[in-house]
Amino acid sequence: MRRAGHRSLVRSGTTQEEAMGIGDKIKNAAESAKGETKEKVGDATDNEDLQAEGQGEKSVADLKQAGEKVKDAFKD
Repeated sequence: MRRAGHRSLVRSGTTQEEAMGIGDKIKNAAESAKGETKEKVGDATDNEDLQAEGQGEKSVADLKQAGEKVKDAFKD
């Protein structure tokens, strides 16, 4: 029987909410790295479109990471 407000634990001993947050952070870091790679390839090949696409993807991922940090600050 579950009580209201009770968080279930996943195998690692963290709550599901924390595990989802970690997954989001990893995903955002990967998206940022992908954007940075595109930006550098675009710069190296003088492809302004690819460079701009990479900058955009990196910016979006960085904003998502900032949002995760804000959520973490309010959890404590």
